Amino acid sequence: MNKDQVKGRIKEAQGKVKEVIGKVLDDKKMEVEGILQKKAGRTQAGLSGFNDEVKREIAKQVNK
Repeated sequence: MNKDQVKGRIKEAQGKVKEVIGKVLDDKKMEVEGILQKKAGRTQAGLSGFNDEVKREIAKQVNK
């Protein structure tokens, strides 16, 4: 797991916390912000993992 993946997972966890707090406080705006933050973190982590895979494949092709 690289730095971007860790940052993405942290952002995802923060979003989940914000979402739950929004539900508890019946604050729809906070709940939606949490959902969006959670999805952004998940996307960041996923794209970072994909980027690592692409770099590995390119390195394999170059070293042939």
